[in-house]
Amino acid sequence: MSELRILPVEGIPEVHEGDDLAELVVRAVELEDDDVVVLAQKIVSKAEGRVVRLDEVEPSARALELAGDLDPRRVEVILRESVEVVRVRPPLVIAETRHGFICASAGVDSSNAPEQGMLVLLPEDPDASAARIRDGIRDLTGRTVGVLITDSFGRPWRQGTTDVAIGAAGLPVVLDLRGERDRVGYALHATMIAVADEIAGAAELVMGKLDGIPGAVVRGLHLRGDGKARDIAMPAERDLFR
Repeated sequence: MSELRILPVEGIPEVHEGDDLAELVVRAVELEDDDVVVLAQKIVSKAEGRVVRLDEVEPSARALELAGDLDPRRVEVILRESVEVVRVRPPLVIAETRHGFICASAGVDSSNAPEQGMLVLLPEDPDASAARIRDGIRDLTGRTVGVLITDSFGRPWRQGTTDVAIGAAGLPVVLDLRGERDRVGYALHATMIAVADEIAGAAELVMGKLDGIPGAVVRGLHLRGDGKARDIAMPAERDLFR
């Protein structure tokens, strides 16, 4: 790799349920083989109808207990999207999603929702979503690309969020260097590079949160593989903090 370029995908209109994201992407940008198309989770969720109206939610007793200053209807949606509540410090709820991701509010968010009083949920299966978009792009253009679906996660022990991959298709998500040797012959024992998350974080630099740019193309990596973002989640038996 001699050069890496990150191109914002501009001109994608407001996305609604049923929209074809592959078609919207290829209308907005000319793709090359081995590009990595990075899409914000919000537009994928909107296209798949993964939104909830708060006025249609009845909070449970557990939601009322945990809510604190939060709207208990929002907490109820978080609980429905969770397999385990990991930590609570009102108004913050850290939960594990059914995908295996541990994140704030189980990925439930009100920012960039279609309208006031609505929440956006994570896609049901972000890896499958990425695969469908990748297949659609190939059908429309003949190009072989990778696709990442990304969301903003906080990090223990460090302030600020960074985008990470929650869905992937057509590329490796982790580069496993265990057993490889460095320049002086030292055998690496634990080095695994979270390449999909690194791509997601780099792409976020041109997407932003307030600029209305829901996608980016990362060019120059030439990575191909069949990794799944679900595989990035730390296995329970290796989790030292729960």
